[in-house]
Amino acid sequence: MVDRYTTFSRDEWSRLRAATPLTLGVDDLDQLLGINEQIDLDEVATVYLPLSRLLNLYVSAVQDLHRVSSTFLGDMAPKVPYVIGVAGSVAVGKSTFSRVLQALLGRWPDHPKVDLVTTDGFLYPNAELAARGLMERKGFPESFDTRGLLEFLRAVKSGAPRAIAPVYDHVVYDIVDDRTVVVENPDIVIVEGLNVLQVDRDGTEFVSDYFDFSIYIDADPAHIEEWYVQRFFTLRNSVFTRPESYFRNFAGLDDTAAEQMARGIWERINGENLRSNIEPTRDRAGLVLRKGADHRVESVRLRKL
Repeated sequence: MVDRYTTFSRDEWSRLRAATPLTLGVDDLDQLLGINEQIDLDEVATVYLPLSRLLNLYVSAVQDLHRVSSTFLGDMAPKVPYVIGVAGSVAVGKSTFSRVLQALLGRWPDHPKVDLVTTDGFLYPNAELAARGLMERKGFPESFDTRGLLEFLRAVKSGAPRAIAPVYDHVVYDIVDDRTVVVENPDIVIVEGLNVLQVDRDGTEFVSDYFDFSIYIDADPAHIEEWYVQRFFTLRNSVFTRPESYFRNFAGLDDTAAEQMARGIWERINGENLRSNIEPTRDRAGLVLRKGADHRVESVRLRKL
C-alpha cells in the first residue's frame, strides 16, 4: 500500500532545523508548560524548531500568494490569516504543544501576531448539555456547538477584522458567560481541540476545511491513560481543592479511590472518545507527532504534498 506520509526518526527530524535559532529560554518555557508536562529546551530544539521552520516556509509561501492576489484584485483582497489545527486526545499535551508553537511562530519576523483558540470554548454550556442528556458525553463531537465554531472560522478566513470566541474554564468546568477571546487581524491562528479533524455527520462542511495545515499529537493509548491518571492526581491536590472547582468533591479521595475514579472516567468517556472519534481522524492530519512513554516525540510523519 502506498504511504501518503514521509516518516522521520527523531534524529532525522532534528536535522531539518538547519540554522533556525532557539528563541525561547528556560523561563519562557516554564510559563508555557501545562500540568505534568515534561518539555525541555532539548525537546524544543529537536522537535519544535524544525516544525516552526517548516511552518514559516509554508506561511511565507501563502503570504506571497496573497500578495499576488492583492496585485490582481487591489483593495478587494483582505488580509487572511494562516490557520493551523492541532488535534489529539485529552491528556496528550495538545495545549502545551500549541502554546510553545505559538511562542516560536510569534518570534519569526514575517508573522509576529499569532493567536491561539481552543475549541473547548465551543462546548455547549453545562445547562444545555444536561438538557440534552450529554454531560457524560462532554468532549464527544455532539457536545460541541459546531455551527458556532464554523461561524468563527468563517469570520477568520474571510479576513474579518475581528472574530470572537467563547471561553471555557476548566476549574468551573463550564463556559464563562462574561469572557471571550477576541481575534483581531492575526497573521496566524492556531485552533486546538479534540475533534478539529472530525468529519461532520451531514458532510456539508468540516472544521478542517478552514485549516491551511493540521497537526495530530499521537501516542499509545495506554500511555495517554497513564498521563491522564497522573494529571488527575495532580489536580486532586491543587485545582480540585478550590471552592469554585466543579470537581471539589474529588479533592478528599484517597489514592486508591482517586485512581479508580480517574480510570473509570478515562474508560467511560475519554478513552471511548479517543477510540471512536479522535484516533480515526489521525490520518487526515498534515503532520503526526508520535510521543513515547516519557512524553518526548519519537517520530514524525509528514504528509506528502
